[in-house]
Amino acid sequence: MRLRLREFRPRTGPYTHRIVQPRHPLRHTSLRAPDPIGLLLGDHDGLSRLAGLFSFAACSRHTVVHVPLRDGVPPDEGAGELVDLVLAHHSLGLRPSRWPELRRRLRQGAPLTVRTDEARTARDAAAWRARRERTGSRDELRHATHARTLFFLGDRDLFADMSVWLARAAGQGPHQKGVGEGHMAYLGSMFPLADPPGGGHPAEVMICFKAYPPYTHFRPPGVPASRPRRPAAAS
Repeated sequence: MRLRLREFRPRTGPYTHRIVQPRHPLRHTSLRAPDPIGLLLGDHDGLSRLAGLFSFAACSRHTVVHVPLRDGVPPDEGAGELVDLVLAHHSLGLRPSRWPELRRRLRQGAPLTVRTDEARTARDAAAWRARRERTGSRDELRHATHARTLFFLGDRDLFADMSVWLARAAGQGPHQKGVGEGHMAYLGSMFPLADPPGGGHPAEVMICFKAYPPYTHFRPPGVPASRPRRPAAAS
């Protein structure tokens, strides 16, 4: 997938950070933080582009991926505060408390176009799943919510696995029953998220597909739009 991004190089003290954003907003995609259950609600374009951004994040451990999601079209389903999304590798040591300062410095980004490697992403995700089943490891995405932003802190394999899940949701979502009438379709959940201390319901973010109105224009992939009727011949 080709991603059109904006690249920023804000400096704080002696450190220069590399931060990228989608060049164009994901207008029909929204996110609510897990408390303990969150909701990622998107159309085919939004879920597909998010899959690409997770794939890019998997291979870019020195880059912070920031996806503004609060300013899109307000969703008509779900409850809770809308949040943006930030993806960063553990090794960067990004502290959510420092994010507002960095976000204020995101001005006049430079255009950047990158290509993701879906085959490599799928291999990384499959290798992680096989390793997890074989060894019983419990690698988890750390998450935090701060300044109306949900942070996912992980590594290459975890981000690759999330990319595969999102790509699958983007492909399957338009074929679910009722989506052409505006109904939301549940496609799975983001696992494994690190659970908060003290027990309770496991943390998760539900991944759901929803087409955007007007629904009369919605067509599942591969289904041609109906042709307009010919005007009646003049008598």
